[in-house]
Amino acid sequence: MTEYMHSASVDQIEVVRRHSLTTLVRDEIERHIVDGTLAPGDKLNEADWAARLQVSRGPVREAFRALEQAGLVRTEKNRGVFVRTVSLAEADEIYAVRAVLEEAACRMLAARIDAGKLAVLRDWLDAMRAALALQDHDAYARANVAFHDAIVAAAGNTKLYETYRRLVSELSLFRRAALVVRADAMERSLAEHRAILTALASRDAEQAAALMHAHVNGGQQRAHVACESGEAAGAERVAAAACVRGTRGR
Repeated sequence: MTEYMHSASVDQIEVVRRHSLTTLVRDEIERHIVDGTLAPGDKLNEADWAARLQVSRGPVREAFRALEQAGLVRTEKNRGVFVRTVSLAEADEIYAVRAVLEEAACRMLAARIDAGKLAVLRDWLDAMRAALALQDHDAYARANVAFHDAIVAAAGNTKLYETYRRLVSELSLFRRAALVVRADAMERSLAEHRAILTALASRDAEQAAALMHAHVNGGQQRAHVACESGEAAGAERVAAAACVRGTRGR
């Protein structure tokens, strides 16, 4: 009995350790995808990532599976694992769902917002303002994502937040392209975020939801412009090419 209990305990610890390691590997690869370091179409090599992160290939393989389930990579038979390209048609579907989720989050948050939650949102708005002053598109994109993430997280609905996080990851390249394509995109975006925050601070649920709806729709329209203009560069250019082709990129 004692030996069995010891063996079971060791097995459970190994499962937890392996699960935690896989999560860390997944998060690191996802970070590279979301921030544009890994572009759509890039191949992910299991051995390379294992060496880079100094782990065995097992957790990397499991992380690839988790990323595929999250819609961030695709596996091609006899070719390997690649970062997904999301088409404009698919992005339109995601934007539609995202608008509904964020409107709901605004309504929930307006009813429960407090000084602490407001402070977090104001901090991210300040970060966006600072990035705009420096014309730092990458810093602005990170603060933009964090502002929205803070709203949905503070709404207090775990399932809504989990669904939202997956959508945000898939839309990340589109959002970056939309901010690059127009000289005034960041200025307009900042003004929209400021208005949303004002409505939330006033506990005006319907106004906050309406402003969020308009903001998400504006992001969708800017994504269309970015895809059609051909001005997006680097990783964004890859996404723009997929938009023009209209492929689903799965």
